[in-house]
Amino acid sequence: MDTENQIPEFDSSQVEDSVGYLLARSRTMLSRSIEDALRRVDITHAQGSVFMMLATGKISTAAELARDLFIDSAAMKRTLDKLEAKGYIQRVIDESDKRLFKLELTPSGKAMAAQLPAIYAEVLDVGFTGFAAEEITFLKYLLRKLLANRPILEAKMNSCSGN
Repeated sequence: MDTENQIPEFDSSQVEDSVGYLLARSRTMLSRSIEDALRRVDITHAQGSVFMMLATGKISTAAELARDLFIDSAAMKRTLDKLEAKGYIQRVIDESDKRLFKLELTPSGKAMAAQLPAIYAEVLDVGFTGFAAEEITFLKYLLRKLLANRPILEAKMNSCSGN
């Protein structure tokens, strides 16, 4: 029998037990639940993420948001345009560089942002039913450790794509 031309059998257990698969499924489950919960305040999950990031004060430009949220700049622009049209954000010229715009929450944007932590917490409380506090603390530790590898991963991907 010619074993060279045989296609290896697909093993679904390899997929179902992979960290990537489990992370993706978990993220999708939580993301959809948050999307559903945010409907009551008439915003999307993507918009909620923008509110949360701007409310922290650590991020103030569209480019920073896109980079931190792993969203392409065109999608970020559409999201910001919608939030601006709803009166939640405003673009303000950066005094130190007149070519740049800083993003700020308007008073109604700040009011919306203040509602979001409770909505996110409600979803996460249900999603993490049965988890001990120590398990959640350890999971956060592991996820931060994973995220700390972002520069290494990006450098590797850039070298592979010829950039």
